[in-house]
Amino acid sequence: MLNRLYMAVRVIGARRALTLLYGEQAEVVSVEDDKYTSYDFADWVEVSQFKQRFEPERYDWIRTVRFQIAVPKIIRLLGYDRIPAAGVKLNRRNLFARDQNRCQYCGHKYPSSELSLDHVVPRSQGGTNSWENIVCACVRCNVRKGGRTPEQANMRLITKPRRPRRSPVLTIKLSEAKYASWRQFVDFAYWNVELK
Repeated sequence: MLNRLYMAVRVIGARRALTLLYGEQAEVVSVEDDKYTSYDFADWVEVSQFKQRFEPERYDWIRTVRFQIAVPKIIRLLGYDRIPAAGVKLNRRNLFARDQNRCQYCGHKYPSSELSLDHVVPRSQGGTNSWENIVCACVRCNVRKGGRTPEQANMRLITKPRRPRRSPVLTIKLSEAKYASWRQFVDFAYWNVELK
């Protein structure tokens, strides 16, 4: 979702996007032949019919009783011009995405269900809940390390944990061709949002 000034604000779900579009609080921004075109709800319904016939694989679809509508990839709020707060939430999903589901001790990739989070400096030794102190670890490595630092356990971190500049989950999405149209707006926001 973009603000009125075409700056990336946040990622929202299809339901919220279509509600804003139908309520005339937003418009769809579509990339067509390397040009950006805006559509209101009625126009987007009409354009969706053509997209359904000629490029259905490029979109996710919502089926209603009367028609199918393409889920817009980018919407622009018509009356919101605030700049988004900078910062990435410290949560499991972002940590797994930052570390690419890779154990930071043995280097193997695992499904999220087989990974745990490890405090590099254990909380019992004054470690904090921060980007720089939490890494993904497989259960085996986490048990081996126990309540010690990597040095005390004679283990080595593969990469030093750092706070990501933007959402790791969004970074993964931007690498998919389906979401390439977001890249320009996210990069613009990264370089042009005022630091406080």
